[in-house]
Amino acid sequence: MELTTLIDAISTGKDEQQAIGMRAYMRDQFQFLGISTPRRRTICKPYFKQAKKSETVDWDFINTCWANPYRELQYVAKDYLVAMQGSLTPLDIPKIRELAVTKSWWDTIDGLDRTIGDIVFSHPDMNGLMLQWSIDENIWLRRIAIDHQLSRKEKTDTELLGKIIENNLGSNEFFINKAIGWALREYSKTNPQWVRAFIEKHRERMAKLSIREASKYI
Repeated sequence: MELTTLIDAISTGKDEQQAIGMRAYMRDQFQFLGISTPRRRTICKPYFKQAKKSETVDWDFINTCWANPYRELQYVAKDYLVAMQGSLTPLDIPKIRELAVTKSWWDTIDGLDRTIGDIVFSHPDMNGLMLQWSIDENIWLRRIAIDHQLSRKEKTDTELLGKIIENNLGSNEFFINKAIGWALREYSKTNPQWVRAFIEKHRERMAKLSIREASKYI
């Protein structure tokens, strides 16, 4: 079961009526085939199961998906990276970075952040790179840096989280302030005291959106 044939398998499921709604939801920034997430994942499952046996990440396949005009193929590439997570190394980070800064929007970034996060967790010497990304001119790299520790719970590096968020306080960018709130909200489920203290310390510099999101569970 070749990955290259997966692109054809996805493309044959086109539903123009559903595509209209999907385009509208994404503000008409991308073309869509009209394939729902459950349907896409059902189609991909046997291909990814087979691909995992090779333990080799097929970057030609990923880049072909990313170059495809239909947004679902970027989702396929993102899901493939998740499936191949165990085979990714720091050497793949520059390639993932290229994906992040190409055809960028929250729908792809909020998946690549977990992929990057898992690599960094296994290779903590990459923490410095996350600090670099947290001050990058590209807002999507900064968003990845802010949210790359999502769902780590008690394994969250709070010193790193705090520094990254502090590097982004005072921003007027919605996607940055939303990411800050999201990161703090998730960690508040594990350590509400730390999040409360962080908010109180930085309240004057934090956007109302960030505070509102961060305070949802505390």
